[in-house]
Amino acid sequence: MTHSQSSSHSRSSAFTLVELLVVITIIGILIALLIPAVQAAREAARQLQCKNNLKQLALACLNHEQAHKFLPAGGWSYGWAGDTDRGVDKRQPGGWQYNILPFIEQQTLHDLGLNNNQAGRTQAAVTPVAAFICPTRRRVAAFPYVFNADYFNYNKPQVIGRSDYAGNSGDGTISLPVAGPSTLAAGDAMTAADWAALGGVDGGSNGVSGVFFRRGVCWLAGITDGASNTYLCGEKNVCSDDYETGRDEGDDQGWIVGYSWNTCRWTNITEGERPRQDTPDTQYPHAFGSAHSSGFQMAFCDGSVHKMNYSIDQETHRRLGNRRDGLTIDGKML
Repeated sequence: MTHSQSSSHSRSSAFTLVELLVVITIIGILIALLIPAVQAAREAARQLQCKNNLKQLALACLNHEQAHKFLPAGGWSYGWAGDTDRGVDKRQPGGWQYNILPFIEQQTLHDLGLNNNQAGRTQAAVTPVAAFICPTRRRVAAFPYVFNADYFNYNKPQVIGRSDYAGNSGDGTISLPVAGPSTLAAGDAMTAADWAALGGVDGGSNGVSGVFFRRGVCWLAGITDGASNTYLCGEKNVCSDDYETGRDEGDDQGWIVGYSWNTCRWTNITEGERPRQDTPDTQYPHAFGSAHSSGFQMAFCDGSVHKMNYSIDQETHRRLGNRRDGLTIDGKML
């Protein structure tokens, strides 16, 4: 082969600049088409993990009911952390998420406050629990704690473990869940009327139609509308600007506290608290909702978990929050 033949062969087998640009363009188009599919697949996986979390929490509540003959107590208020020494009934100041810890393989965390160990309760408060976190919303971590309040049985922490899930407190009129009694003795001494004034189980209108309520427990027999027709717990709405700041009023506490906007939500239609997707610059601390664009997920009292549309009929949503109103549910409106 002559020199001129070799040079001609090299030139004919090389890419031209135009050909290279065409290949790069095609690759760019393919990547652009692939990225949304990858993102959708990742979000589908995150939603499945979130659903699995709710399933785990629902089964834990039902296992609690099997062990103690009633569902987990709703606790006292945001000023109180779960107390290992106080049992599982209405004397327990911690909320439902604290009370199910032994049923999600977190017995050690549950027992950190044993023998009136206030430092242990504070240590528990700052501990994140993976089962309480929706991976679409945030990572499993302790986040800054900026809320100033009364602290009755734990010390104010610098960071706190939060939860993306809330219990169903019914369709009652929502009032501020005040801190409640300042000592255990005072709480034990309060009458049913005293607790009713704070929205307790024995009266008042704040949440008595739901499954979790202040200083009280719910029996499965009390869910007269049927376990498959009543919300147990689900995803809660949080301002999308404040996933890590603690500035959202319904997300400024931790999973360890008692009855509050952090641990419970409502289905009240007179308050306009319909379920909503998380959005910037907006707080709906009474409402269910989620970070998912396709809907919010709810666990029912039979242990099943369902994705609900944000456009759910508000009356249907209200009825699903009330365990005993005797009204039927139209499945077509879900």
